[in-house]
Amino acid sequence: MTPASDDPLARERAHLTASRSALRAMRADVESLDITDVTANWVNAAVLQRQIDDRIKALADLAHTPLFFGRLDYLHAVGDEDHGLRFYIGRRHVHDADGDPMVIDWRAPVSQPFYRASKKDPMDVGLRRRFGYTGGELTAYEDEHLSDPAEAAQVSKLLQQEIERPRVGPMRDIVATIQPEQDEIVRSGLGGTVCVQGGPGTGKTAVGLHRVAYLLYAHRERLARTGTLVIGPNASFLHYIEQVLPALGELEVKQATVSDLVAHVEVRGTDEAGTALVKGDARMAEVLRRAVRSHVTPPTEALMVVRGSRRWRVPAYELAEMVEELLARDIRYGAARDALPQRIAHAVLVRMEQAGEAPDDRVQDAVARNAAVKAAVKAVWPPVDPAKLVLRLLSDAEFLAEHADGLLDEDERKAILWAKPARSVKSAKWSAADAVLIDEAHDLVARTHSLGHVVLDEAQDLSPMQYRAVGRRCTTGSATVLGDLAQGTTPWATRSWGEALAHLGKGDAVVEELTAGFRVPREVIAYASRLLPDIAPGLAAVESVRESPGSLVVRRVADGDSPDEAVVAACVESLAYEGSIGLIAADARIPALAEALTAAGVPYLDPGTETTPEARLTLVPASLAKGLEYDYVVLDEPSAVVDGEPDERTGLRRLYVALTRAVSGLVVVHRAELPGQLTA
Repeated sequence: MTPASDDPLARERAHLTASRSALRAMRADVESLDITDVTANWVNAAVLQRQIDDRIKALADLAHTPLFFGRLDYLHAVGDEDHGLRFYIGRRHVHDADGDPMVIDWRAPVSQPFYRASKKDPMDVGLRRRFGYTGGELTAYEDEHLSDPAEAAQVSKLLQQEIERPRVGPMRDIVATIQPEQDEIVRSGLGGTVCVQGGPGTGKTAVGLHRVAYLLYAHRERLARTGTLVIGPNASFLHYIEQVLPALGELEVKQATVSDLVAHVEVRGTDEAGTALVKGDARMAEVLRRAVRSHVTPPTEALMVVRGSRRWRVPAYELAEMVEELLARDIRYGAARDALPQRIAHAVLVRMEQAGEAPDDRVQDAVARNAAVKAAVKAVWPPVDPAKLVLRLLSDAEFLAEHADGLLDEDERKAILWAKPARSVKSAKWSAADAVLIDEAHDLVARTHSLGHVVLDEAQDLSPMQYRAVGRRCTTGSATVLGDLAQGTTPWATRSWGEALAHLGKGDAVVEELTAGFRVPREVIAYASRLLPDIAPGLAAVESVRESPGSLVVRRVADGDSPDEAVVAACVESLAYEGSIGLIAADARIPALAEALTAAGVPYLDPGTETTPEARLTLVPASLAKGLEYDYVVLDEPSAVVDGEPDERTGLRRLYVALTRAVSGLVVVHRAELPGQLTA
């Protein structure tokens, strides 16, 4: 029997055991910290305790998550390291009692060759080892001798197995399987904005999330001050991705939808497509700017300021010059309004000095707070309530016409005017597009707080005004923009990334394209790509690296058979396989299919609900399928998905999304004729 010391797998398991023990010791050290006599006051104590609690959470040993997934054996010393040339690569840094690393964080520079080294460029790596796990147990390893020219390059079986591993539950991280072209994007600097165009299965969402994790590692102090945010299309999508960053040890990144960002009012109404299209147009920003500035009234009377027994007069023309100068600076309405009293007070102080007095800053502040000055400012530069302003624009035809002159034509103005004007902000049935307009107005009055970095996923579906809303959240920071022009399913879907990035305020962003597919089988993506000439002419089709014969089944329901029963039968067949199952259908078909599943005794979940071994089937309206993935997908009536949209092109894009949610297999069930593009 081979001694454990001579068994490579046994040695690696021993290192895993020792590393887990070291991680537990690191956590115990943090838990044992006593801050009783360290801080000067309770505020500092509370802040420090929160930091300690976060550190304890970050050091949790997740039993079913591999602590390390790879190993690099360098040919020469790395930097000033003196503890050896071997590094284990994992999700977080682990060191022993002497401070020597047992596991290196995947984001560290020394880990980069794990993702980028190749036979052509080994990056001084002699051996790259990948590990295979079952549950949390290390069960296999695979070596790649990068410096040995005699050894032919081979596709990693462990890498392929990890990519193809069944998906049950929320989205997983891809830290063990990041590809070279993905790693370049992940490790791009904080200073620049990156836009990633990627088709289904190219891993663009995972790349965006891992870029956040990398930036937090490389620029932690800066981003701790400025903040980070991940923006997704809906709550179901955010729930699906919410475990990725915590699994990488990042617990403080917030998530939101665009609707969450602009939630100044309660959204209770909906817009027709044409109305939403106009409200989402970038021209509305100028309409709002004009409407806000229209509240400024040039002064026509002199201002008299009384101080004790003296009276100081500021003539109307001088007040008008102050107002004109502030308007010319084009600063925020509220900032200019706050500056005007100080301008007036300064003019009064000049007169005091000319009269022989010696006023100081306290006198100027007192004059700025003078009742006459306050009254004059209120008359000239009154406060503006953003919601009330938008309410008036959408209710008052004359007010809208005045400020939309030369921007919106008569039909466009009619499209956005409410048929029944609301009496108040609270009673109004605001739509999602209205909330974005109010957010724009808020920013015109007072600057929106900017974050250090924002990730915007499924960006192709945003309107120009929504891009502006997101852009306001990163004016002094950077962004990672993720999307696929072929998957745009809104009436205002992005036509080009250049145009979208200009609205975002990031016109100098770098656009990267991912064309290698890792998740969707080649047969499935090729079938869906038949739609590309109609939905995104000129866009390159995804080239899947996974060939899976039998992964696509197109099944026509015979006349006289029940389409609902055929769909249920396809779901039952899929449940025989391991992994998650998504039944995707046109929104209008969901109630009938829900009834059919219930009648057949097949349990199902709603999107966003975590799957379990007992409940692995999710019933997904086509409108919510974007961004989600399932091991097996049953697609009901493609023609109904197309017909459920306002126009054919949008319908075909919605169908493209639905067709590309499958990771292992797709069954298309239909009675109606398939769209012609799929039969060509």
